[in-house]
Formats: sequence, structure tokens, C-alpha cells
Amino acid sequence: MGKVTSLDVARRAGVSQSAVSRVFSGASASALTAQKVRRAAEQLGYRPNPLARAMITGKSRIIGLVVAYLDNQFYPLALERLSKALQEKDYHIMVFMAANTPDSIGKVVQDLMDYQVDGIITASVAMTNDLTRRCSEAGIPVVMFNRGQDGGGISSVTSANVTGGRRVAEFLVAGGHRRVAHVAGWEGSSTGRDRQRGFVEGLAAAGMAPLAIVDGMYDRETAMQAARNVMALAPDAIFVGNDHMAFAVLDVLRGELGVCVPRDVSVVGYDDVPLAAWPAYALTTVRQPLNRMVEATVDTLLAQIADADRPAQKIEIDGPLIVRASARVPEGWTP
Repeated sequence: MGKVTSLDVARRAGVSQSAVSRVFSGASASALTAQKVRRAAEQLGYRPNPLARAMITGKSRIIGLVVAYLDNQFYPLALERLSKALQEKDYHIMVFMAANTPDSIGKVVQDLMDYQVDGIITASVAMTNDLTRRCSEAGIPVVMFNRGQDGGGISSVTSANVTGGRRVAEFLVAGGHRRVAHVAGWEGSSTGRDRQRGFVEGLAAAGMAPLAIVDGMYDRETAMQAARNVMALAPDAIFVGNDHMAFAVLDVLRGELGVCVPRDVSVVGYDDVPLAAWPAYALTTVRQPLNRMVEATVDTLLAQIADADRPAQKIEIDGPLIVRASARVPEGWTP
């Protein structure tokens, strides 16, 4: 038998073709009609065409997820939880990889528009004002996950990065550290800039300044070289802009330079990915509240899909400092 159509299902169920469309589009249909249609569809092996349904309803129920890289262990975990959360809301997920350049991101966004996605979530990706405008004109809401953008035209969900950076500075100062360096996140990212800003402000409140600030570019090899350069200045602590780079710094200190952590140098990261709790690293780090960030991202996006006039939101969610064995713990310290 050839491809089964909605007309075949209608004939088998003894209903109109429009009744079949109503059942599978989620429109109003009686319980008896829905039962007949679904039974007939199962008998015939019929599967509704989501693209055809999108043309009828104007909704594809597809969400585009755009991510720049997956080397950082935080993002595969975030994508998994975002996907599950959206699937629980009966949305399909389309994942695209994009280099963090305007041309690459622009092409991916155009592809997502061509697929008529209902909304877009970007993770570790920066949006230009031009791309924001294009999405707005196309009626496609965008929520930036773990990134922010200046201006009020686009929603974003991040951890409280400035607060987190300041909390690290206060912890290290309380621990008696006086020569503190920072291997920062990529300066082109809002998260990297905000964490650095909070850290510098926290040190300044104690009458201190960073021994050095080096851009680690959120890249393992770059962070390893940054660790070598920083260690030439004899720091007693290093704050690293995310856990992915912090693992690289620890590998250089322990495996290459023979430095005892934390006796000689304390190391603090940011993210609290599962690997941070492994005994080999036991990394002190600021925890990004991933579940709450995912929930806020999904809720914000779906609210904007339901109400095109809903204003953009900038949501920051505070996360705790998780103290482990990679940093000296101040006497009497309480989080």
C-alpha cells in the first residue's frame, strides 16, 4: 500500500478529513471522534505530517537550539536538560552548531527561520543587533542562555555572574591570599566580562587589585598557556572564568609545574560541572543553578511565543560557592 493520507484515515474512521486534521492539530474534537480517528490511524499506520500541520496552524512546534561549542562540559548538560524540558512541553528540538562569528550565526538563524521554528534558544552564542531585529521582524522570539546582550531587545537567562565573581574575591581575600591572578573568560562574552568585573570589584573593596588578568578564551590550550604565564608572576591564587579552563590550569600546575594545590596556589573555577566534584580535581567553584536557569529559559520563551507583545526579560539567578579541596578555606568560613 502507498503512503497513508489523512483522507484514508477519515474513510476508515467514518469522519470528515477536517475532523482528522482537528484531532492531530490539537483543535476541538469530541472524545468519540478522537477515539475513532486515532484507532483508524493506528490500524493504517498513519503518521501526521508536522510540516503540513505547521502550514495549517502557523505553528511548527519546533524550537531551534544554537550552540557554539561543546568542549565545555556545562553545555552538553545544558542542552540535554533544555531538550528534555521542551519535549515535556510537546516541542520538537532542532540543534545547530555555529562558530561564534556574525556570519556563521547569521546563517544558522536564517536556516532556523526557513524551518519556521516557533522560537530560538542560543547557548554560548552572541547575537548582533541586526540578527535580533531580523528575528523580531519574523515574529520569532529568542532567549539567550548563559549570555546577555546590551539593550532591551532580547531576553536572556544567566547566573548572577557579577555577584559570583565578587564572591570568589571575598573568599580568596578571607583566606589570606594577596597575589591573586585571573584567567578570564573570553572578553567578547558577557559572562566573561561580568565575572571579571565582579572579581575586580571584590578585590578593590579589600584594597587589592588582580596580579594579572589573562584572557583564556574559554579554550583549554589557551588556558594552559595562560597558567604558565601567570605562574611566572608567583601568584598565591588563581580565579579561572569557568571549570573547563580551570581543569586545564590544574593540569598544568600539578602535572607540569609540580605545584601543590592548594598549599602553594589556590584555584577557583565557575560552573560546577560534574567533573569538578571528582577527587582528581575537587575544584572549588561557583555553581551555576542549571535547573533553575533551564526552567526560566523555557518559561520565558514559551511565554513570548504565546504573547508576541511580551517585553524582553533579563533574568539573573544566584548560585552558591561550592568549597572543595582546590582552594585554601578561610578559618571559620561560612558560605
